Amino acid sequence: MKQYFSDNSICYTNLVHTATAGNHKRIALSVTTDKVPLVSLTATVADIEKVLDTEKIDQFETINYIYILGADRKLKGIASIKEIFRNPKNTVISKIMETNLITLRAHSPQEKAAMLAIKHNIKAVPVVDPEDRFLGVIPSDKILEILHREHVEDVLYEVGVGRFTNPVVELIHASALEHIQKRLPWLIVGLLGGILAAYIVSGFDHLVEELILLAAFLPAIVYIGDAVGAQAQTIMIRSLAIDKDLPIGNYALREVVVNSFMGLIIGAFAGIASQIFWGNIVLAFIVSTSFLLTILLSSVIAILLPLIFEKVKVDPAIGSGPIATVVRDILSILIYFTVASIFLGWV
Repeated sequence: MKQYFSDNSICYTNLVHTATAGNHKRIALSVTTDKVPLVSLTATVADIEKVLDTEKIDQFETINYIYILGADRKLKGIASIKEIFRNPKNTVISKIMETNLITLRAHSPQEKAAMLAIKHNIKAVPVVDPEDRFLGVIPSDKILEILHREHVEDVLYEVGVGRFTNPVVELIHASALEHIQKRLPWLIVGLLGGILAAYIVSGFDHLVEELILLAAFLPAIVYIGDAVGAQAQTIMIRSLAIDKDLPIGNYALREVVVNSFMGLIIGAFAGIASQIFWGNIVLAFIVSTSFLLTILLSSVIAILLPLIFEKVKVDPAIGSGPIATVVRDILSILIYFTVASIFLGWV
């Protein structure tokens, strides 16, 4: 603690991180800096100007905000540089500081910092310990690094590549054996799902013999299920990441409405097309109904899988990869042939 002004107006630098213990250090002293302008509640605009003018400016890693601390080192408020210097020099910082603080606990996942920055449109995220004592901030350059790393991890999960400790670097320099270990397991999962799907299809071979055109629409049914599921699940995962208090009921209702509407349009279009090109009204009803039900089920899976993974403390992005694909494909096939058996049983 270094005193720059009078006894009742103090600027703090180089706070000791050992104020917290154990796991509370983990967020990440590697992405957190305490080299930011820190002042007491009684500092004035003139005091802050003096700090920025008299001290070497390069001692600070970021000066987007001034952080106001109490005598107990608790974070009391934040003020942007732009807002501060719009006021007279004798203005006390406590009069203009923002007290509705957006902060991150020291034990929180790093990606939460990036999501808070995006959600609240702030350039740096303050980090505090369980007693709200200031530890430092995660500046904008570190937030961008976190975003990039999380994006790479999510993309890798979606294509069935296992977790790397540092995917941005290791992905390029990993050995062939490491790549095999990371990529092969999910492919095996996909293969097992494909074998199960083939077994299910073989159980409906009598329907295909009765109406050979059913086989022609199978790839389209599976594709639509995967496409709708991927859309809905990507949005769901991002929404959960940004808003941990996401109102699931309202969100799910909206998705059901959206996907019901899309299912009706796509189902009607497919049914009309099959009637025009093949002149089979039974096929038209089978195809249109299957598309509608497949789209609705895919949206339900897209909501449920991330929630299940979130509940068991597993990265929800895992659910958007091979697991979700296998589940959607198998259920899409089951829906298609079940609908076909019902309609063909009526005629």
